[in-house]
Amino acid sequence: MSKRIVVLGAGESGSGAAILAKEKGFDVFVSDYGTISDPYRALLDQNGVKWEDGHHTEELILNADEVVKSPGIPLTAPLIQKLQAQGTPIISEIEFAARYTNAKMICITGSNGKTTTTSLIFYILKQAGLNVGLAGNIGNSLALQVAHEDHDYYVIELSSFQLDNMYDFKADIAILLNITPDHLDRYDFKFQNYVDAKFRITRNQTADDAFIYWAEDPVIDREMKRLQLGATLYPYGFTQPNPLPVGEEELALKGRHNVLNSMAATIAANVVGIKKEVIRESLKTFQGVEHRLQYVATVRGVRWINDSKATNVNSCWYALESMTTPTVLILGGKDKGNDYSEIDALVREKCHTLIFMGLHNEKLREHFGGFGLNIIDTDNLHDAIQGAYNAAHEGDTVLLSPCCASFDLFKSYEDRGEQFMAAVRAL
Repeated sequence: MSKRIVVLGAGESGSGAAILAKEKGFDVFVSDYGTISDPYRALLDQNGVKWEDGHHTEELILNADEVVKSPGIPLTAPLIQKLQAQGTPIISEIEFAARYTNAKMICITGSNGKTTTTSLIFYILKQAGLNVGLAGNIGNSLALQVAHEDHDYYVIELSSFQLDNMYDFKADIAILLNITPDHLDRYDFKFQNYVDAKFRITRNQTADDAFIYWAEDPVIDREMKRLQLGATLYPYGFTQPNPLPVGEEELALKGRHNVLNSMAATIAANVVGIKKEVIRESLKTFQGVEHRLQYVATVRGVRWINDSKATNVNSCWYALESMTTPTVLILGGKDKGNDYSEIDALVREKCHTLIFMGLHNEKLREHFGGFGLNIIDTDNLHDAIQGAYNAAHEGDTVLLSPCCASFDLFKSYEDRGEQFMAAVRAL
C-alpha cells in the first residue's frame, strides 16, 4: 500500500507539494481550512489530487504517514497539535521537494531584504547562463518545479515559518541578511525563538558549504560567538573587505541597505564561480522588486512610493532612511506584536503627516499620538489615499510602508500594493 501524504493548505507551496507527491506515487489528500483559489483547484484536478476546502475532515488527515504543512499554519493550530501528539511527522514543502532533486540550493533568509537579494542572485545566475529556478516565498513553489522542471540550481527565499519544519534539508549556500523582531506572535513573543528559527538555515551544513552573513548585525554577531557552525564562513559588511566589483554609485539598487544586499549576492555569485564581468554588469542592470520602494507616479509634484512589502517595522525603517524629501507615511494593518519605537527618530525627522490605514489603529494612535504630527485615521485605502493627496505638498513623497501584515483589509501585501498603485494612478 502506498504511503499516505496529507498536505495542509493549498496555496502555491501546498498545491506544488501535492502534485510532486502524486507524481512520486503517494496516496495524496489536500485539506485547506480556507477557500482554495480557482487556479489551484484546477491544478489539483488536472493532476487527479483529491482535495477539500472550507473545513478539515480529521479522519482523512490523522491517518497520514506524513504531513506537509503550509508555512502559514501555526504550530499551535489544534489539528497540528493532534498530529504532533500521535507522532505524525510534519514537514515543509521545501523539505519534501528537496528529497527529489540533486540541484545546488542557494537559500536566503533574514527579517528584511530577502526578496531583493534572492531576486538579484537569481538574476546574476541567469545572466551567467546557468540553469536556475527561483523558489520559496517568490516564484513557483520548489515542489512544482522539481515535479515539472529540472534545474541545476535553485535560489530560494526562506521565511522563518518555512525553516521551522525543515530537518534533513541542507543549503549549499546559506545567506542570513539580518535579524530584527518580527512574527513574535508566532514565537511565544520570545525573540530568541525567532532567532533560533532563522539560524536553522545553517542546519546540516558542512565545510563544503558556505554561510554568508552580515557581520555587523548585533544579533547575528552575538549568535556567531556562541554557535559552532560547520560551514565555511563568509562575513560581509562595511567593516569587512569590500566584495563589490563596482562602485556603490554604479549599483542599480540605491540605499545603504541595498549595498549590503548587493554584497551578499556578490559573495554568493563568487562561491558559485560566476565571472566578475557578469556580476559587475548584473549589479548595474538589475531592475529591483515589485512592492519594495517601487516608484508609482508623480502627481501634482508629489512622488508616490509603494513599499507594501514592508510588513514589519524594520522594513519601514529602511524605507524612511532612504527618503530625501518631507514624507507623508501611510502605515497600519494587522499588527504582529510590533515595537514602533524603532522608527521614532526617523518619523520625527522625515514625516509631517501619518496616515493610519487599518481596522485597529489604537496601538498606532497611542504610540504616535504625542509626536505633534498631522495624523489621519482611516479604515480603508480610498480614505488613506485621499488624506495623503490633501496633506502632501509639492516636492513631498507619499510612502506606503505599512509596518504591518495586510490581512485585515487585503488578501496579501501584493494585493495591497496593486490596489494602492491603481488608486494613485487614478488620481
